Amino acid sequence: MRSEDRFINRAGIGLRAASTAVLIFLHFPILLIFLYAFNTEEAAYTFPPPGLTSDWFGVLLNRNDFWSALGLSLLVALVSTMIAIVLGTLAALAIYRSKFFGRDAISLMIILPIALPGIVTGIALRSALNLSGLNFSFWTIVIGHATFCVVTVYNNVVARLRRTNYSQVEASMDLGASIWQTFRYVILPNIATALLAGGMLSFALSFDEVIVTTFTAGQQQTLPIWIFSQLQRPRDRPVTNVAALFVVATTLIPILLAYRFTRESSET
Repeated sequence: MRSEDRFINRAGIGLRAASTAVLIFLHFPILLIFLYAFNTEEAAYTFPPPGLTSDWFGVLLNRNDFWSALGLSLLVALVSTMIAIVLGTLAALAIYRSKFFGRDAISLMIILPIALPGIVTGIALRSALNLSGLNFSFWTIVIGHATFCVVTVYNNVVARLRRTNYSQVEASMDLGASIWQTFRYVILPNIATALLAGGMLSFALSFDEVIVTTFTAGQQQTLPIWIFSQLQRPRDRPVTNVAALFVVATTLIPILLAYRFTRESSET
């Protein structure tokens, strides 16, 4: 084996080891949450846990405040995702094919809410809502979440449109199809998986968002805010860890599905 090949093999092994170490570092705290969700002691955090039990799941499922927070989070995520799909798709279609003054500036403004720190976006939204005179309610949370959920749909649709042959649209229009027929039978099938992936990512982002929600929720509690408030009660830590399991599962599944759809479409 040549020295160059040995160097490449060693570099590959080093990169794999570094990647594995980073993944372990990132996910180890989540694994600890899973472990202590089954802890038999209420406030003890010794390692290893003195015992394991599943009783905390029953305690959590019998709490009305948990179900209220979970229902609010699911409803906000669904409504925010639907708004993001509509607005993100329209923005992507308009910006991708149109050439006008300020096009790049508008594209930057669409992406900006997710690029900025959450606390900056939250403060800006709260100031805007106060100036508009709106009362903080379910809809103010939806508005806050939709601002960054639009970005995920927009990015997915724009990326898919760039890989779509525009001659199909031109052929459809030449054959006498209307704008809506062209969108329904040509454009929509091409961007369907991108819309689905963007919608799933939007749902996951909205469901576990806490910083922007803190500034737009008022007195309401979504599930992440409920978990954050529970951290001030040491004897409720196992219950809080169980609730965190629900959050991880609810966000992980859409993300994995979105990754699968985008990967399959890119391979196709």
